[in-house]
Amino acid sequence: MSDKAQQIGRQASADLSERSDLITAVPMRHPWRTVSAIVLVGIVAGFVVDASHRKAYEWSTYRQYIFDPGIAKASLVTLQLTVYSMIIAVVLGIVLAVMRQSDNPVFKSVAWVYIWIFRGTPVYVQLVFWGLLTTLYPTVILGVPHVVDIVQLPSLTDIPLFWFAVLGLGLNESAYMAEIVRAGLLSVDRGQEEAAKALGMSWSQSMRRIIIPQAMRIIIPPTGNEVISMLKTTSLVIAVPVATELYMRTRDIASVTFNPIPLLLVASTWYLVYTSVLMVIQHRLEQRFARGHGEAQVAQADHSLSENSGML
Repeated sequence: MSDKAQQIGRQASADLSERSDLITAVPMRHPWRTVSAIVLVGIVAGFVVDASHRKAYEWSTYRQYIFDPGIAKASLVTLQLTVYSMIIAVVLGIVLAVMRQSDNPVFKSVAWVYIWIFRGTPVYVQLVFWGLLTTLYPTVILGVPHVVDIVQLPSLTDIPLFWFAVLGLGLNESAYMAEIVRAGLLSVDRGQEEAAKALGMSWSQSMRRIIIPQAMRIIIPPTGNEVISMLKTTSLVIAVPVATELYMRTRDIASVTFNPIPLLLVASTWYLVYTSVLMVIQHRLEQRFARGHGEAQVAQADHSLSENSGML
């Protein structure tokens, strides 16, 4: 590009900036948007006022049980179910995602069948089977079935039902996490991995230092959604059952007091509190792993703008 063309481009950019200073921007008016907002606020306010005076909700019972020690303890069990299940889901999901990416047809087929089964059947049905596992398999014997027994494991009846619920939730969620992790790995350009190999990095080093940090930008948002979903899915462990879980605890109290509505509101409040905390954590993680990506986009946009200005 000649010096004359560059000079013309700089002059055009200067003229454009001078003209923009003379423009007075007037925001557009949106009267229907304002009216819609007022109507929406009115509807919400009307519902809140009506609910606060409606006897069917029995707010006195709600205030009585909102900080009940038994319900607070049950809410901690719900958190434990969520954390332990997600640990299993994330670890197994990574393994399944790597198996799906493998060139070995056996690994790829096993991972695909696993994901197909656990995504294709309801989680409640799966939990029912886990609750019946001690009935289906009262003893576990390793060896060749009906031919030779090598070793007999301790009875499954000695294992608390809590861990069957954790295992059932974790195995189901791992099928979804496998697809999330696989999507994140596929989002990273293959050239990044090839460049890492050219620098002499091993597979584990390239995954840890290059691939996974870039994939986290894609993995974190859906993983946060899955954690929040898991928190609420724990209410389905009634199929196992774990009698100290939050929803089951409030349901048991409601069956005694014959007053289900305020107890449902109590359970919903606890779920909302925990969900709100998880949403804040998810937002912070998304900001952390998106910092470099946002800066790269801005730099690319500035570079493109400067090139276009120079071509004028």
